Amino acid sequence: MPVSAKTKEKPEVGRAGILSAAASLFRQYGYGGVSLRAIAQAAGIKAGSIYYHFVSKDAIVVEILDAGIIAVHKEVHAAIDALPDGASADAILRAVMRGHLRTLLEHGDYTSANVRIFGQVPSAVRDANLAVRRDYEKYLDELLSDLQASGAIRPEVNIGRFRLMLIGALNATLEWFDPDKGDAEALADDYADTFLNGILNQTGENT
Repeated sequence: MPVSAKTKEKPEVGRAGILSAAASLFRQYGYGGVSLRAIAQAAGIKAGSIYYHFVSKDAIVVEILDAGIIAVHKEVHAAIDALPDGASADAILRAVMRGHLRTLLEHGDYTSANVRIFGQVPSAVRDANLAVRRDYEKYLDELLSDLQASGAIRPEVNIGRFRLMLIGALNATLEWFDPDKGDAEALADDYADTFLNGILNQTGENT
């Protein structure tokens, strides 16, 4: 692991410090590339000190996965709550995409680590994260279902599949988007334009 050895222990490091160090490492190196010893070195503590706070590496991973989803959920919820009463479907969906991408791309290691390692972790870890993940999915499904009931979304659209496609497309931006060289808000609007307006010219002509 590219983590420096012989790090002097910092007694003030607690659960939060361990989690922050671990999230940064998981984001960079994936689940299999990070050991408890590496986390301890990055946090500036002895390896054995981790066990005062966590029983295992996977216990750390579960908290990081939960924190990543919760952060996105809170940001999206806040973005929706900030809209005026009677906001259009276009405004609501843009708020979802902006909130999700803003948190994912600009606010810390937890959300990025979540996306990177979720498919790598043991099934027991994924199962432990499901409740938090499903809370966010339920929130989006209910939001989209309300828009469909109002007539804003076509009745034949499968809400569950659309939500999977939307989240998948947004999460995939972690593989290529550099917030230091771009604007997450502008990217969200580009995605919204594509999702909401499609890619084909609506001229009524066959091409």
